[in-house]
Amino acid sequence: MSEEKQSPVLGYLPEDKPPIGAMLSLGFQQVLTMFPATVLVAILTKFDVGVTLLASGIGTIIALLVSKRKIPMYYGSSFSYIAVVVTAMSLYAGDCFSDPNTYYCPEGVQLVQVGIIGTGLFNILIGLLIMKVGKAALDKVLPPIVTGSIAIVIGLALAGAALGMASTNWLVAFSTLFSTVIFSVYLRNKGLLGMLPILLGALVGYGLSMALGIVDFSVISNAAWVRMPNITFPAFNDPNAWGLVISIALIAIATVPESTAHLYQMSLYIDELAAKLKREPLNIKELIGLNLVADGADDIIVGFLGGAAGTNYGENNSLMAITRNYSVPVLMTAGVIAILLGFVGKLAGVVNSIPVAVTGGLAIYLFGVIGMQGIALKMSEQVDLFSPSNLAVGATILITGIGGSLTLENGLFPFIIPGVFPAGIPAIVFSAIVGILMNLLFVIFKPSE
Repeated sequence: MSEEKQSPVLGYLPEDKPPIGAMLSLGFQQVLTMFPATVLVAILTKFDVGVTLLASGIGTIIALLVSKRKIPMYYGSSFSYIAVVVTAMSLYAGDCFSDPNTYYCPEGVQLVQVGIIGTGLFNILIGLLIMKVGKAALDKVLPPIVTGSIAIVIGLALAGAALGMASTNWLVAFSTLFSTVIFSVYLRNKGLLGMLPILLGALVGYGLSMALGIVDFSVISNAAWVRMPNITFPAFNDPNAWGLVISIALIAIATVPESTAHLYQMSLYIDELAAKLKREPLNIKELIGLNLVADGADDIIVGFLGGAAGTNYGENNSLMAITRNYSVPVLMTAGVIAILLGFVGKLAGVVNSIPVAVTGGLAIYLFGVIGMQGIALKMSEQVDLFSPSNLAVGATILITGIGGSLTLENGLFPFIIPGVFPAGIPAIVFSAIVGILMNLLFVIFKPSE
């Protein structure tokens, strides 16, 4: 009997360069996957959509180069920073959120840019520290009980903002919410469509809004086909901006475990493909420190241009796993496509025409998911919630963070630190500081079990 021939394994490892046609189509697919979430963050935080796309593309290319083209990641806007960004812009650029028809607030963006650059430096320092002393030492300072609890706070502290947007039209908001949920559940593992529940849900909400006559099409008709993105420079000379360095940078505490988890996931799939292709495993999971340095490089680029704070995208990682495409040249092609899209004025016009209620419906789902991911982190790391010390740290973070954000005036604890927190400490930041200090107390003076 003749031996049965096996089908050839199709796939690209990080160093592989596909043919030009495949590279363009695979790159466009990466952009399509990151687009809904990246643009939504810009909408929610009043950042310029064109700059956000431009910064996403440039930041991704720079991060790939910093990682020596070894770590295939695409960088888009992070939801984790929304709460503290909105709080900061509401405090120091009050007109940003007083008018729902305001699509872009350059004064607030310039303030926040300083904090985003600070986040980049923070990530780089953590990455270099891990490369020097190892991840185990960092886990003592930032264990899952701290990072997971802060992630829960980041999501649930935004509940009021999500419902505020949804209240402009409850029918549109909940139609958007339920359609997004249905798409995310029933289209999972259904190819590219399964990667785009946010986009599909937004289209349903937008279609209903059109039927109800609440879409302002003049925003689209007045937009130029080609335009220069509204690049702004950080307000380094504004004293309010320097307090945001601490406020925004501390949110990286929640994104560091997320980025590390993405790296472990990618490493598993890449090495599986390498084995099938009969090539050496790459073991990129050992590059935790370098991965965080690349994250930081992306944030510094984004911060200087005026784009929303970024992270490497789990959606794009999943797409790479589905398509078996981990090619760094493909991701660089995607970065170039995103850069070009940043100059399309009509695209920004379409995005800015999305009614507030549609983004409110999406926000209910997405902000809740951030909180749930914090719970998932604790579960995956098997955090002992019967431990009195863990209970104390987690409980304190949750109540000060969520309670402070929803009940205190402007979401600020009335503890003034001149030059840093002149108006008080944002609740999310305060909860992170208190939780880290409390955990350090238990690390230094270890309680008996």
